[in-house]
Amino acid sequence: MMPVRWRKGARGPSERATFRDPETGVRVHRLTDHASISHPTYFLQCSFTPDQSGVLFTGYRSGTAQLFTAGFPDGEIRQLTDGAAIHPFSALIAPDGAILFVRAGSIWRLEPDSLEESLILDSGGQLGECSLSADGEWYVAACKRPDGWGLAVGTLDGRTSGFIEFPRTVIHPQFNPVNPEWVEFAGDPAPRMHRVRRDGTGMECLHEHGNDEFIVHETFLGQREDLVFCVWPFALRRLDWHSGEISTVSEFNAWHITPNRAGTQVLCDTAHPDIGLQLVDVDSGSRRQLCRSGASSQGTQWHLSRYAVAEDWERARAAADKRQSLSWMEMAADSVYGPQWTHPHPSFSRDETMVVFASDMSGRTQVYVAEIAERASCSVGEVE
Repeated sequence: MMPVRWRKGARGPSERATFRDPETGVRVHRLTDHASISHPTYFLQCSFTPDQSGVLFTGYRSGTAQLFTAGFPDGEIRQLTDGAAIHPFSALIAPDGAILFVRAGSIWRLEPDSLEESLILDSGGQLGECSLSADGEWYVAACKRPDGWGLAVGTLDGRTSGFIEFPRTVIHPQFNPVNPEWVEFAGDPAPRMHRVRRDGTGMECLHEHGNDEFIVHETFLGQREDLVFCVWPFALRRLDWHSGEISTVSEFNAWHITPNRAGTQVLCDTAHPDIGLQLVDVDSGSRRQLCRSGASSQGTQWHLSRYAVAEDWERARAAADKRQSLSWMEMAADSVYGPQWTHPHPSFSRDETMVVFASDMSGRTQVYVAEIAERASCSVGEVE
């Protein structure tokens, strides 16, 4: 068989293999098997297509970060974008099935059937990950412009757009699932959790803390207004959106977290030590292991219980300089907090019977799906 020439619209054969997790017996599907990096979309977004017939992922097999789909459970690989690299963790699937992603300082909409792309926003700066309101009408994205940091907010139809200033780095913006007039976002470093109305009013810090309280990966508790977040590496906690009261859900090294829609269960990965992907009951705090992650989970800061400070960045810069890096800032960030593609970043499927995650257990990061509930039967080509 001739090798696939990867470009926009190219299709390749299924790369799937299936095995049993050696610790829990759960069935796990490896959907990609390429010499380059492949990883799902960011854990705050669902990687499964609306009908669960495919999984959206970022891959480097054509040379730069581009979008692909892998048919599920045993479909072909299809390349969706090419050209300039996309932001590798920016893609999301809108309620109508369209795919939104960031390329440089712009947000683009991609029609998955025709692969037609249309520009939604040119920010005039740099954009991070973006998020949509529950009704699919509004977007918000972390933004850095020549005049400072903040949030780019607007409607997908282009009728409304704006910029909300913030005095330092912004990451992980998310709309309140109950009231889309509100956006929660993280300031980096401490204090971490903030909220603001999408018109720029009502800016508020939700919890005052210093760099020694290492809060990470806050998100809404499913379709509820409360937030859940990790105090690394000690506990999974909950914050009441209205009162600001904080309570502990469970004490363990929860890391990247994704609640189910009902807000009754939280999926997370773990590191140092890696005790696998965990499913946590929110009311009782009890948890069980779904499967091992096998990920290397790199980044020096995860060995500590505080945010990176000046000396951490200088140490990373010195290491990058020794390697004569042309982009020491990127290499330093990878050294301190990543590379992100070595982290599992688990998330639920649409029907919440499966979990998609990344792992470099084979030596190169690939896309995996673990079944929470046993499926009817094995398919041809499975390894059991």
